[in-house]
Amino acid sequence: MGHIEAMGVGHVLPDGRELFTDVSFRVGDGAKVALVGPNGAGKTTLLRMVAGEIQPVRGSFVRSGGLGVMSQFIGSIADGTTLADLALSLAAPAVRGAGERLRAAERALDATERTQLRYADALAAWGEAGGYAAEVEFDTAAVATLGLPWEKVRDRPASTLSGGEQKRFALELLLRGPDEVLLLDEPDNFLDVPGKRWLEGRIRESVKSILYVSHDRELLANTAKRVITVEAGTAWTHPGGFASWHEARVARHDRLDEQRRRWDEEKAKLERLVTYYKVKAAHNDGMASRLQAARTRLAKFVEAGPPQEKAREQSIRMRLGGGRTGKRAVVCSGLELDGLTYPFDLEVWFGDRVAVLGANGTGKSHFLRLLARGGTDPEPDTVPASGEALSEVRHDGTARLGARVRPGHFSQTHDRPDLAGRTILDVLVGGDVDRAGMTRGDAMKSLSRYELAEQADQRFETLSGGQQARVLILLLELSGATLLLLDEPTDNLDLASAEALEQAIAAFAGTVLAVTHDRWFTRGFDRFVLFSGDGEVIETPEPDWDVR
Repeated sequence: MGHIEAMGVGHVLPDGRELFTDVSFRVGDGAKVALVGPNGAGKTTLLRMVAGEIQPVRGSFVRSGGLGVMSQFIGSIADGTTLADLALSLAAPAVRGAGERLRAAERALDATERTQLRYADALAAWGEAGGYAAEVEFDTAAVATLGLPWEKVRDRPASTLSGGEQKRFALELLLRGPDEVLLLDEPDNFLDVPGKRWLEGRIRESVKSILYVSHDRELLANTAKRVITVEAGTAWTHPGGFASWHEARVARHDRLDEQRRRWDEEKAKLERLVTYYKVKAAHNDGMASRLQAARTRLAKFVEAGPPQEKAREQSIRMRLGGGRTGKRAVVCSGLELDGLTYPFDLEVWFGDRVAVLGANGTGKSHFLRLLARGGTDPEPDTVPASGEALSEVRHDGTARLGARVRPGHFSQTHDRPDLAGRTILDVLVGGDVDRAGMTRGDAMKSLSRYELAEQADQRFETLSGGQQARVLILLLELSGATLLLLDEPTDNLDLASAEALEQAIAAFAGTVLAVTHDRWFTRGFDRFVLFSGDGEVIETPEPDWDVR
């Protein structure tokens, strides 16, 4: 079995800030290890270091066996990448290199003998590298994900797949592949609940050593056998599962508090001893040697440094205000999303918390986008500019928003081109498409409430996925929305942020519709609307995760 080991690893950000130091851990012997920690603590950076994409400023990694890597961007591929490109990027280095050579030879192939010989050589190298065996795996993944053979989909742009299909295809390849060690960065994002349950089963039954980042509390509870926590500039390992992780973290913090208390007491004791001998030495030259010894002892004690500081608890305070609206916030009558649903009726009342459930591709995000655009008959001055900028949703029937309902939309993919190239402080001070600006002082207070003050001068696109999500929630807060339309809001949020969002939604004086596959998050909702794979849209008394 393969393994990876980090030994005293440290990393410094481009602005000179130390992200973490002295990080050590080992993953091997088929272990399933979750990597958790606050957004921006360095989880993705650690995975990229293990993969060799980033070199640590100190420390080193040791690795054995083949390494398969799934990065966070899979699920949101929107460029010209084809499935063949994606499959090769996930293949073993020898297969990847031979595949790239073969494709170059195919593109250059013409009637000349030279290009034909080059193509023949590349074809032979493809076979020697294990390319034909890899194609069998590609075909298996294509059939499992899309129900089509590899030859029919290999040149299909990955952007034509849903986020869940992109994830499923990549996971099928990696979990079936030859690599003994897998690094998976948020593998559950974009997956529906049946897909998450499939992933949980595959992780548990795999013989591979797997290190993965996830914010899905159900998935962590069902899969992690060990938990590595990145926080306070370092990392520590809990040898048990996620179910006992919270208790272990509290106990660890208590131990660190006790160690610090004892260190402070010993330091104060040594300082008093120095003072004592200093007074004595002033009247007795024979005490000079004892004074010097006490000073030396204190200096060595201070030089050795205090024990490790415990992580500061995040204090994220989201204040989703809302406001009173008409009793009926949303009324749908005979609404049909073209090619996705049959006509359905739905009434959502002021104050409702509605979880919109269903498999990927059933129209849930389209439904939220239609409401974010103001429904089928938007009232003037009620739809934010960011809502108007959303792509049109083809439909029949009606979806109307009630009196004084102002929608606020959170996109799963964080697609806000108006924020690109701007620091988050500039966004708040200068305003955005939905609201006026604010003073620098007020902006920093708002960022502090969201634990984003240190990122004030970072451009939006350079933030971690979770930090971007927090920025977008803050903008919703400041927009004055009375109807929150949240599309997978917890996908990238760390544990503390997800809990803060749950508390903010509970206190929100308005109406909430949330598309979610987060089983833990759904516990805070009181109505459940199910978009089923056969086009029916119905309300269920409890969450139904098994309908496709």
